[in-house]
Amino acid sequence: MPPVARRSRRGIYEPLSARVISRRAFAARLLGHFAVVTALVGVSLLVGMIGYVWLAGMSWVDAFMNASMLLGGMGPANDLPNDASKIFAGIYALYAGLVFIVSAGVIVTPVAHRILHRIHADEE
Repeated sequence: MPPVARRSRRGIYEPLSARVISRRAFAARLLGHFAVVTALVGVSLLVGMIGYVWLAGMSWVDAFMNASMLLGGMGPANDLPNDASKIFAGIYALYAGLVFIVSAGVIVTPVAHRILHRIHADEE
């Protein structure tokens, strides 16, 4: 029988030689990943809102809507009044696209790892 899963010094996941972690431990791992994504999206949303309020003179509600639309992949909702706000919106849109991709990766990674670990554990 393989050894019990331990946190490897090389990474945050158990090595192939260890057993697949329990459902409870997997749920805790997934919850941790969701917490990281929530923090990343929350900070990104706050930065976007501040930028829209400061550079475009939007209300906090309009700034929230524009920042959340960009983070969700939809695009800006309001017209921007000046060049500085347009440059900010462009840079923020590029950043929001990366946040979207990174967030999806952070959430999918533990699921993909568990599936691949199970496949390899079944081979032994």
